[in-house]
This record gives sequence, C-alpha cells and structure tokens, in this order.
Amino acid sequence: MKLKDTAIYVAVLVLSVVFLFVGNRLTRVEADDTAYQFDSRHYTGVVTEIVERHEQEIWGANSTTVVFDVRLTTRGRRGDIVTADQLFGDFELVSQREVSVGDRVVLFYASWDSNYHFSNYARINNVVVFGAIFLLLVILFGRTKGFNAIIALGFTCMAVFLVFVPAILSGRNIYITTIVICGYAIITTILIVVGSNKKALAAILGCLGGVLLAGLSMVSMDLVLRLTGALDRETEMLLLLPTDPPIDLRAIIFAGVILGAVGAIMDVAMSISSSLWEVKEAGGISDLKNIFKSGTAIGKDIFGTMLNTLILAYIGSSLSLILLLNANSVSLTNLFNMEMIIVELLRALVGSFGMLMTIPLTAAICGWFYTRSRQNAVDKTR
Repeated sequence: MKLKDTAIYVAVLVLSVVFLFVGNRLTRVEADDTAYQFDSRHYTGVVTEIVERHEQEIWGANSTTVVFDVRLTTRGRRGDIVTADQLFGDFELVSQREVSVGDRVVLFYASWDSNYHFSNYARINNVVVFGAIFLLLVILFGRTKGFNAIIALGFTCMAVFLVFVPAILSGRNIYITTIVICGYAIITTILIVVGSNKKALAAILGCLGGVLLAGLSMVSMDLVLRLTGALDRETEMLLLLPTDPPIDLRAIIFAGVILGAVGAIMDVAMSISSSLWEVKEAGGISDLKNIFKSGTAIGKDIFGTMLNTLILAYIGSSLSLILLLNANSVSLTNLFNMEMIIVELLRALVGSFGMLMTIPLTAAICGWFYTRSRQNAVDKTR
C-alpha cells in the first residue's frame, strides 16, 4: 500500500471513529433521559443439579415446575450457587425444552417473590463461536480485503446501534438520520474496502444517488398509500415510549425499507464501477458512450440475479406471516390491501427500484470519471 493510500485509509478510520463518538454524544444524552429504566436483573449460569420436579394445574391446564441449582457465571456473581425454577405446560403454544444438568441458562431475579426463574437458554456463546469462525474464514479467503470488510461491517453496525437508534429515541428526524447513516455506511465501507480511487468514488456517488432515489420513491408511495405505520403490536408499542416528539411510525417504515436496500444498492454500484474500471484499464473501452453502454449491459446481468436475491430475502423474512394469512383463508382483496402486506411489497419494490436506478447512474458517472484524464491529456496535446 502506497504512503498516500495508507494516509487516506488511516484518515477514514479516524473520521469514522470521530463520527461515532460525536454522534453518540449528541444523541445519547437525550435518549438516556427519555428511556424507560428497568431493573434488569438477569444472570447467566450453568445447571448443576435438578432438585425436584412436580406437576400441578394452572389456569385449568396441566403444568410442570422444575426446580434446579445453577452456578452463576455473570461477572460479580461468578461461582455463586442459586436455586431457580422453570415452569412450562399445556397453557403455552410452544414450551421451552426442560432444563438438564450442564445446560447454560439465563435466569431472571423477580423482586416480587425474591426468587430466580428460568428466562431462556444462553445461546449467544455458540453464535459468537460460529461468528468468530466465519470472520476467520473471511480473513483467510479475502486476506486484506476480507479484514477491511470486517472493519467496515463493524463501523456500520456501530453506527446503527451507537448513533441511529439513540437518535430515534432522542426524537431526532428519522428521515434525515436514516440518510445520514446510509451515507456514512456507504462512504466508509467503500473507502475502507476498495480504497480511495476513481472506481471507489464512482461507486459512492452512484450508490448515494440510488439510495436518494429509493428514499424519494418511498416517501411518494407513503403519501399515496396513506400508511399509518401500525403494522403489529411491536410497532404500536413504540408509541408508548416517552420520546419527545413521539416516534413517527411511518418514518420507522421508511428507515427499515431504506436500510434494508442499502446493501444491495451498494453491491450493484460497486460491481459496475469495478467491472468498468478493469475493462477500461485493459484497453477495452475508452470513450464515455461505450463505457456507459457496457455499464448498463453489466448492470442488467447483475440486476437479474440481485432482484431474485432481494425479493426472496423479503419473502423469507415474512414467511410466517404468509403462511398464517394463507392458512386462515384471507381473501385476496383483503390480503393485498392489508398494511403489513403493503409494506412488505414496498420493501421489495423500493429496494429493486433503487438498484435499477443505480445502474445507469453509476455507469454514467464511471463514463465521465474514467474518460476525464484521457480527455485532459488529448486537450494538452492540441
């Protein structure tokens, strides 16, 4: 890596950290003041012994209570032995598996009865191990690019949880915040992974343009469809949060749709920009018209597969809802006018629209950037 490229790389990392720090400080102060304060007394531990197991009747249904000892692994209580209970039975649609010795569990300490109760199985450790294996494989396969991709992913995730979420809870404008976070994710990801060059700049501009067009289309459809944002119980509960002003549920839909589309749009823009750069460097094309024509041709092939990827991803995420509605024989007229279905359709359509608009936009930007130096050289010889 050249000295100039190294300096730019370090500068991007530093500016990314500054953005996260300043953004968190500007939003976190207000968010902390308005958030609910819970007495979250949860502990993790390992089941060491099953003490007893008895059955009884609760709410007219058969139930079973398992009492067991747990060795806590939570910091500050590590090594302590406590007794907890697990309740399950016919009153539940889906019951948790009964605990056994050696299980890692999460306990909740209930202040109303001063007892520990089973809350869930501790699963995150296994996910972390699997994630670590995946990241190691990314680095082994991608080498420097893979390492940079992980760094960029880390910055994107931190931007969402350290800036975006606190900004919403502190009453910031969700529309503006969404665009800012998307812009941050696009710029940092491409500059860290690809570097500072013409193909990176072309991809950034093409991607930003595609995201803005997708955002405008989403706002337009929101106005036309008269959405309320109340899709389910979880979204309605957002209105109970003590934020000032109250959380705009329609803006939450906008944020979810645009954030979900950014990855696909970025992939399309970077693929076109990189492909055209390689072709141009190999001497295949050198004028704006042919670069644009080749870019749109490449984009058509990419869009064909990416469209399937995007649509199937949204269908997969809504599979339970689709099965439930079909099983209850909901009429097609009512089904396709339900707001939750309309929003799922919008997720797919707006994301696809953003990808589609990104193709000619990125191809045109590449054509202008990649032929500029050549045109300047021709002008100097005259």
